[in-house]
Amino acid sequence: MSEQSTNKYSQPAIDCITGLVLFAATAAVVWWQNTRLTVLYDLCGVLENAARMAQGDMPYRDFPFPYAPLTFLTQAALIKWTGAIYWHHIVYCCVVAGLATVLTWRILIYLFHERLPRPRLTAFLLSLPITILGVYCIFPHPFYDPDTAFVVVLSIFLLCRLEAKGFPNVRTFLVGMLVVVPLFFKQNIGLAFLGSTGIALLVMVVAGLWRKTPVRPYLLLLAGSIVGLGIAALIVQNTFGIENYRYWTLTFAMLRRTPPVNEMLAIYTGPLLALWLGLFLLGAFLFRQDAGVRRWPSVVAVTLMSVPFVWPVIYLFNDADASERGERLVAVWPMTLIASFFLAYIFVRRQRGIATALPFILICTINGVFLSQQLWGSTYGIWPLLMILIGCILILLFPAEEKRSGVGITVFAGVISISLFVAGGFYVYSNDRLDYVNFQDGEMAHSKIPQLAGLSMRGDWLPDFDEMVEYTDKNIPREDGILYVPGEDLFYYTTGRHPHFDVLLFDVTNNPYEPADIRNRVIASDIEWLIVKNDTEIEADSMIDSKTAILDLLKPDFRSVDSLNNYEIYKRRHADDPKDEDDDSGDNGDNGDGDSDNSDDGN
Repeated sequence: MSEQSTNKYSQPAIDCITGLVLFAATAAVVWWQNTRLTVLYDLCGVLENAARMAQGDMPYRDFPFPYAPLTFLTQAALIKWTGAIYWHHIVYCCVVAGLATVLTWRILIYLFHERLPRPRLTAFLLSLPITILGVYCIFPHPFYDPDTAFVVVLSIFLLCRLEAKGFPNVRTFLVGMLVVVPLFFKQNIGLAFLGSTGIALLVMVVAGLWRKTPVRPYLLLLAGSIVGLGIAALIVQNTFGIENYRYWTLTFAMLRRTPPVNEMLAIYTGPLLALWLGLFLLGAFLFRQDAGVRRWPSVVAVTLMSVPFVWPVIYLFNDADASERGERLVAVWPMTLIASFFLAYIFVRRQRGIATALPFILICTINGVFLSQQLWGSTYGIWPLLMILIGCILILLFPAEEKRSGVGITVFAGVISISLFVAGGFYVYSNDRLDYVNFQDGEMAHSKIPQLAGLSMRGDWLPDFDEMVEYTDKNIPREDGILYVPGEDLFYYTTGRHPHFDVLLFDVTNNPYEPADIRNRVIASDIEWLIVKNDTEIEADSMIDSKTAILDLLKPDFRSVDSLNNYEIYKRRHADDPKDEDDDSGDNGDNGDGDSDNSDDGN
C-alpha cells in the first residue's frame, strides 16, 4: 500500500477532535452510571479477590478461583500502586470504555477506507451508539467481560493497522502474540476469539498457497500466537500450576456455568426473528442490485433493512416495561449474526485481507460470549463487536468495484446509529440488565470510609456497612480469622484484613464446597468470628440458599455476641471460655434474621 493511500487513514485535526469527543462521551456515561448505582455482588467478586491477590495470595493454588486471572491481577496491581481507593477503579473503567469506543471507530475507518463512500462519516455514525453502549456503560464496575472485549477490539484494530502498513515482520509477530491475551481475561470469549482467528489464518494460508499469493503475514501471526501460548503456559506453570489452572478455569467453570445447548440455540428461534431476517435479506438483495443506480429501489432497500433496527425505537412507544424494551433491543444481535454470516458466505470472494475473515471471527467470538449467560445476560460488555460486525455488513452490501453514489449506505448507517442510540439510551437509563439487585429503593448514600470514596448507591447498604466496619475495627483483633457470609461486601478490600477462609463469595459459581464441608473446614481453621449479612442487595441467587444452610451447621459452634443494623456478629465457642460455659449451647440467641440477645459486646 502506498504512503499516500496510508495517509488517507489519518486526518490529524479532525481525528483528534472526533476521538476526544467519542472518548469523553463514553467516559462520562460510565462515570454517571457509577454516581447512581453499585452492584455489590459482582463488584466484590472482583475487588475482594483482587485485594487478596495484592496481599500475595495466589489464585488456583491458594484458593479456589473459577476465572481467568488478568482482570483480577490488573485490579490487584491498581490496589498495590495507588492504594485501596474505589474511585481509582471508576477512572479505570472510564478510560477502558473510552478507549474501546475510539478503537471501534478507528477499526470502522480502516474497514471503510477505499470500500465505502464517505468512510469517516459512516464510521463516526456507527461509533456513536457505543458512547452509551460501551464496554463499561451498562455494567460500570471493573469486570472481565468488558476487559476481554477491550483486548479483542484492540487486537482487531492492530490487525487492521498492520494490514494498512504492509504487515511489518516484528509487529505482525507481536500482534499474533496479543491475540492470545483475551483467553486470560475470560475463558469463553478468549478461546472463541483465539480459535476462530487461528482457523481463519490457516484458511487464508491455504487459500494463498492455492492462489500463489503472499502468505507471510498470516504465517507470522500464527507463529506469534503459538509462541504467545507457549509463553503463557510457562508463566502459568511457574505461578499457578497448569493442572490447578486447567481444573478451576475449565473443568470446574464449565461444570458450574455452561448452559444447555437448547438454551444456546433458543436465541435463533422465534417468528419475529424470521420476519426481521427476511425483510433484511430482501432489502440487501435489492440494495446489491440497484443501490445508487435507481432511486426508488434504493429507498425501498434501505427501508426494509432498517426495520429490525428501528423496531426497538418504535417499541418504546408501545410498551413502558423496561424489560420488554430491552429484549427488543438485544434482539438485533441474532438477526445481525445470521445476516452477516449469510452475506459473508456469499460475498467472501469479493473481499480482501482482514475484511475477508473478520465477519466469521466476530460471529464465533460473539457466540462464545453467549456461553456465559446467553443473549440477554452476555451482551452488556461487547456492543463494540456488534457495531464492527454491522460495519462488515455495510462493506459486503456495497459493491466498491462499481461506480455508485453510496448515499443509501450512509443513510442506512445513520438510521442504525440513531435507532441504537435512542433505544440504547433508554436501556442504559433503566438499568434493566441489572435488575437482579435492589438498586432503586431508598435515598442515595455514600460511604464515610476513605477507601470507598466514589461508591454510591441507594438504600442503607453503605451506612450499615460503615457501622459494621467500625465495629470490627473496635472489637475484632486484626489477626483473628473471620468468616464473612455470604460475602456481598468489600470487606477485605476496605479493611485491609487478610482472609482466613479460601472462599469469599458463597454462591454457586465461586463456592466449590458443600455446607457440611464448609463447617468442617471452619472448625479445622483459626476462624474465630462469623459475620452474617442479613439482607442482601442481590435479590435472586443461589448464594442466599447456601447462606441459610451454612448458618444452620455453624450455629452450634458459634455464639451470638452482637446485632447491628444489617449484620449479626458471632464468636466461636471454646470449652475453656467461661462465657461459653455459661451460654446455653442449645440457644444461640439469634436465628439469622436479625434478632439477637446482645449477650456480649465482642470485647
